[in-house]
Amino acid sequence: MEHILTLIVFFPFVAGLFGFFVNKESIKVFGISVAVIEFLLTVILWIGFDSSNAGYQFVEYFPLISQFGINYYMGVDGISLFLVVLSTFMTLVALIGLSITKDIKNLIITVLFLEMTLVGVFLSLDMILFYIFWELSLIPMLYIIGAWGSGQRIYAAIKFFLYTFAGSALMLVGILYLGYQYYLATGTWSFSVPDWHLLVLPFHTQLWLFGAFFLAFAVKVPMFPFHTWLPYAHGQAPTIGSVLLAAVMLKMGTYAFVRFSLPLFPDASLYFLYPIAIIAIIMVIYAAMVAYAQEDMKQVIAYSSISHMGIIILGIFALNAEGITGAIFLMLSHGIVSGALFLLVGVIYDRRHTKMMSEFGGLATVMPRYATIFGIVLFGAVGLPLTIGFVGEFLSLLGFYKVSWLMTLLAGTGIILGAVYMLVLFKRSFFGEVTHEENRKLKDLDKKEYVALIPLVALVVVLGIYPKPILHDIDMSVKKMIVLMEHKALLPKTKEFLIRVNSTGGTK
Repeated sequence: MEHILTLIVFFPFVAGLFGFFVNKESIKVFGISVAVIEFLLTVILWIGFDSSNAGYQFVEYFPLISQFGINYYMGVDGISLFLVVLSTFMTLVALIGLSITKDIKNLIITVLFLEMTLVGVFLSLDMILFYIFWELSLIPMLYIIGAWGSGQRIYAAIKFFLYTFAGSALMLVGILYLGYQYYLATGTWSFSVPDWHLLVLPFHTQLWLFGAFFLAFAVKVPMFPFHTWLPYAHGQAPTIGSVLLAAVMLKMGTYAFVRFSLPLFPDASLYFLYPIAIIAIIMVIYAAMVAYAQEDMKQVIAYSSISHMGIIILGIFALNAEGITGAIFLMLSHGIVSGALFLLVGVIYDRRHTKMMSEFGGLATVMPRYATIFGIVLFGAVGLPLTIGFVGEFLSLLGFYKVSWLMTLLAGTGIILGAVYMLVLFKRSFFGEVTHEENRKLKDLDKKEYVALIPLVALVVVLGIYPKPILHDIDMSVKKMIVLMEHKALLPKTKEFLIRVNSTGGTK
């Protein structure tokens, strides 16, 4: 267990290099085998994780460029643990459900490289290391959309890259400036996140740095009005690209808000709380209304992702244990549900080569098992009680209710709209008469699709009924972070706010 984090981060990359020597006929089995081993490594990490310890565990550290404070520094806590497990699990599911045969060898090696970068983002405790993994993750996704996408794939890939890269450039400026602030305060350079947690910044410095980091994270989430790259990317990406983009990559932005923005800039986080909450509510309602107007099933799910990310942002900026814990759980549930929905749309696209709702109708009679699984996942997406979607949404809204009941009520209307557009999608596609003769010959799910989808459906139900094992570990690390925020806050009103919204305790 001594170097398990390094093993988890770099195993997919090393295995991907060996993939160049595997023949085309065996590469999918090779890729799935690597993904299984990688997932099992994260399960071992979870089993070995000490649930009574809220701090970083399995820490690995050695100097890289010590004179400038750049180190190989990794660790995991309750905030990052399950995002790592989610990354490896969804990569495995996406590879099992893969139906692409064109240049499959390059595709699988690219996915393994992407997996390394995603896991690296969640485990890095050095900001330079974090930034490297953050930027490297753009390359494989750019390649996946551009090479295996459809229609305007080049335009979608370039737009995705330019938006996220531009935001990241500002973050780099912020990282360097914060490192310099640490140097001024201590006389030594450090880009270590735990070291930066000890740094108390003047209020105006917090505002500028919060803004620099915010733009990078907001583009990645994506928050309104930086969201326009996402529908294009999802619309043109192959199924495996959409699954990994929605399930894991969008969580990089929300994770970064929790890991960096809140504990590093507590006063600025409170200063910008209401403007960000207004943007989040716009995301929830506006994206839900746009989703309702879509004809393409993939676009409906893409806009529903933006709407759900709005709830996550609201939970994070509740600045209390209920909201932040709920937001992290909602990241996990959205990853599972959106990944499953994109896989399901991919199933029907492989058979009919269209994603338009008007081309379907009556699928429940032709593909009953497909319809059943779609229905269960859809219930999770709309946040029906006893499904995984309900837990995160409830806690996120409960947390923000302590901040503003009116804004919580507005966000709640977006959830109702979400139920409307998802049920309309289900009704138009699965019920009624079969109006297109070619749909009568559609085959129901095959073995490969069952293997990919059944674990996701099981998680939608099981974690909806019994989320406590995951909530406990997340909540403990979140409460530790909130204590740090209270300790670092310079302004009395920030301390008072944090005490007030956390006065009744977090989830038990």
